[in-house]
Amino acid sequence: MTRRTGRTAAVLAALLLAALPSTGHAATSAPPATYTNPVTAGTVDTFPDPAVIRGKDGYWYAYGTQNPVFQTRGETGERMLPILKSADLTHWEYAGEVFTPATQPAWHGGSRLWAPDIRYTDGHYSLYYSVPDKDTVGVATAPTPTGPWTDRGAVLASDSGCATGDIDQARFTDEGGQTYLYWGSYDTICVARMNAERTRTVGTVTEVAQGRRVEGGFVVRRDGYYYLFYSDAGCCDGAYSGYQVKVGRATSPTGPFTDDRGVDLMAATSKGGVVVGANGDRWIGTGHNSLQTDLSGQDWLVYHAVPADDPDLDLVPGIDRTLSRRPMLIDRLDWIDGWPVVRAGAGPSTGAEEAPVSTWDAGGDFNDGSLTGWRARGAGAGGWATASEPDAGGYATHSGAAPAQLVSSDTAPAKVRAEADLRVTSADGGAGLLLAYQDARDHVVAWLDRDRGALVTDVRVAGVSRGEQVTPLPADFAWDTWHNVTAELRGRQLTVEVGADRLRDALATQRRTVPAAAVRAGKVGVAARGAGAQADNVGAVRLYTPVTRRVAEPRPGRLLTGYSDEFDGTALAAGWSWVRGPATGAGTGDGALSWPTQAAELHLATNSASVLTRDAPEGDFIVETRLRLASGPGNQQAGLVLYGDDDHYFKLAHAVLPVSHTDGKVTHVTEFAKEGARPTTTPPTPVAYGPMFGGAAAPTLWLRLAHHADDAGDEHEVRAATSTDGAHWTWTGTWTLPAEPALRIGLVALNTAGATAHFDYVRTYRS
Repeated sequence: MTRRTGRTAAVLAALLLAALPSTGHAATSAPPATYTNPVTAGTVDTFPDPAVIRGKDGYWYAYGTQNPVFQTRGETGERMLPILKSADLTHWEYAGEVFTPATQPAWHGGSRLWAPDIRYTDGHYSLYYSVPDKDTVGVATAPTPTGPWTDRGAVLASDSGCATGDIDQARFTDEGGQTYLYWGSYDTICVARMNAERTRTVGTVTEVAQGRRVEGGFVVRRDGYYYLFYSDAGCCDGAYSGYQVKVGRATSPTGPFTDDRGVDLMAATSKGGVVVGANGDRWIGTGHNSLQTDLSGQDWLVYHAVPADDPDLDLVPGIDRTLSRRPMLIDRLDWIDGWPVVRAGAGPSTGAEEAPVSTWDAGGDFNDGSLTGWRARGAGAGGWATASEPDAGGYATHSGAAPAQLVSSDTAPAKVRAEADLRVTSADGGAGLLLAYQDARDHVVAWLDRDRGALVTDVRVAGVSRGEQVTPLPADFAWDTWHNVTAELRGRQLTVEVGADRLRDALATQRRTVPAAAVRAGKVGVAARGAGAQADNVGAVRLYTPVTRRVAEPRPGRLLTGYSDEFDGTALAAGWSWVRGPATGAGTGDGALSWPTQAAELHLATNSASVLTRDAPEGDFIVETRLRLASGPGNQQAGLVLYGDDDHYFKLAHAVLPVSHTDGKVTHVTEFAKEGARPTTTPPTPVAYGPMFGGAAAPTLWLRLAHHADDAGDEHEVRAATSTDGAHWTWTGTWTLPAEPALRIGLVALNTAGATAHFDYVRTYRS
């Protein structure tokens, strides 16, 4: 697979430049910093299932699934939950591993350890990880992001109450402080509350998502909704990995979650809500995400992907299969019309991209042990000093009862995002984040007010308070440990969040409108009320500019009548020909081609099914059909193909599949697959098949395959879309195959007898 070239790339680049405002620093003559995926290149060879947190020392830390991360250095074994460290989210260094063979707890039974999830609460870091050999989840805690780690045992009960695999966990904290654990794999995601120590699940287990190979749940809260990110299809099949990140949202952490077409994630069908999938460039198998927010407030999806030009690792001693190479990627996550999508729908990036904002316009981290660059104000100005500790490094602390402020020398812009890590060690003290600060008479402040047990904001203009607003904090709020406070001022709208670890699961959120006079450039800083106010990582930058428009999806152009058929005759029109046909029972009538599903296959070495084909146009085109498929007992499928031969084709089908953990139930999926050669595995595989899953299926389903001839890369690029109404389309990812053999347009109805497919037309358009 090569980078997208030619007309498609030019159009996409133009759309991005015209439509996508970028995350910005304060105005500067210097060009913005850039990065190129994978961000782990040169550090580790692979880093699957990445989870990232910003430590209290101001660095970002990433955690990955156990894998052979140093093969290119000659290391044949694996690192157990490897750890990376970065100052900017794009340049990473190796920082250790959670366990070694000598420290791995005996209760694991020697299992490989997968899918870490990292959180900070009550002064320590909790790392949740999957133990697949025991089909459960464990947790370890540490005082710093790199350890030392103390294992706390299994998080799930011996019978977890979830229908399928008990792995791929992620924690979430709701407003008010209740924590939840999401987990599950192949083919259900569940959620349950956690105990006060956040070490065990308790109470009712609720299934919140179900589907073909659904796993890797990760939840954030935004604008009144809970968003459940997850992945489906295959994570780890090299160049045939169909992994994609999808999302559903709900008004409760326990659901029901629905996709962007309103389909319940528990419905017996595939789902839409695609966040990122392969786009025909280098990256495929995009999945198992977490999320990070840069200093400007811009969200970034953190995920792994498989490089199509180098998809497989060398064999690892003791593992009898080839592991896929899955380095870590980051890409801008845009929220458009209430739904998250990577790069406005452009998919994973391959070239230079504007980097996350990782340095303050004003502020600092006190790690030099001084107050240089800061100005003390107020009656208690003399009470400011610095201190240090192993986790946070340097921080500012205030002693004495008199009010005081510590503000930056530099000025932040009026459109601003400010944040600080704050804690209050005295029973009646308060620590506040200052922004838009002119002086004691003119500023905005967000207090952690211990005396009132609340987040309290105040806006002062010309010495007059415009009214405090009070939001209660949880009764068990741990005041003497670090909490992150962020404040965004967009126009006159002020949004303040209090959380533990910047992972979009705030304990409290407050929104208010401020006077126009309060919206102006100013200093950032921290305020102290009473003794015991402490602050770290205090700073502000220009607030990011959100992207509000998606890149354009493929659209049909001129109808190509010579490659189309309405099926209004009593026999197939000229141009059609059969591979292994004609199929029994297939024929035209009543304006449709009717075709009973065959007990036959078009899969790997088994090629017994009929394929009805006709010529395809050269270059770029879209082929569409409307398919009516009544439900059968299971394992029926019918749909479109772009067919080169039995071992080189693309297929988009409505498939009726049995559900693995239920008796007699079926699920309906839209399966977009490719079959082709895969010579890279050991031993070489002559042919391989890889599926990805599109939007919801329905008794009447519209199917589209969009073909792009990548002449420079000598490839066919094909993207699929489905619709349940013929008007609203869900586009999935892109598969590629070598340009030879040439493709023909085709139809199939196969797998198992028991249903009848009705194709109302085949229409081919120039695109």
